[in-house]
Amino acid sequence: MTVSSQVKQTIASLKGTRATLESFASIESNQQAKQVLQKNIVRLEGVIKDLENRLGVLEFEEPQYKGF
Repeated sequence: MTVSSQVKQTIASLKGTRATLESFASIESNQQAKQVLQKNIVRLEGVIKDLENRLGVLEFEEPQYKGF
């Protein structure tokens, strides 16, 4: 498994985790817990964005991995 494919797999997993947190936040009735979930969703989005940027660099440096 290439680094590029591992990064893509990690991004997909993190997007799934974000969806789960969003689901929990939508049904949470405790406002404090909802705020914690929202805060972590925002943090997770930042991590996803950083990894997507890194993936772009990887694919630029190693074009043979683009699209895998």
